Amino acid sequence: MMNATRPLAGFDIPVHRALTEPLLLGGAPRAVAIINGTLAAALGLGLQQWLAGLCLFVIGHTLAAFAAKRDPDFLPVLMRHLRQRGWLRC
Repeated sequence: MMNATRPLAGFDIPVHRALTEPLLLGGAPRAVAIINGTLAAALGLGLQQWLAGLCLFVIGHTLAAFAAKRDPDFLPVLMRHLRQRGWLRC
């Protein structure tokens, strides 16, 4: 009988840590951080509302970081939910 805790010889593969962890930028998913920064910069620099742009960036990035701490794949799940909303109705 085989021991379940001992791995089989030849079936071990070293995997780099970067391949298993999500891409985060400052704790938030990379795409969300880029979109949030772009919108905040457009509001702060383009419309010359720098205080509103700074507040938008801080609040948006904080919410994205909290959501990513709970589930790093929240953005693809949210996009799939928005796309398939009609299919899940009772």
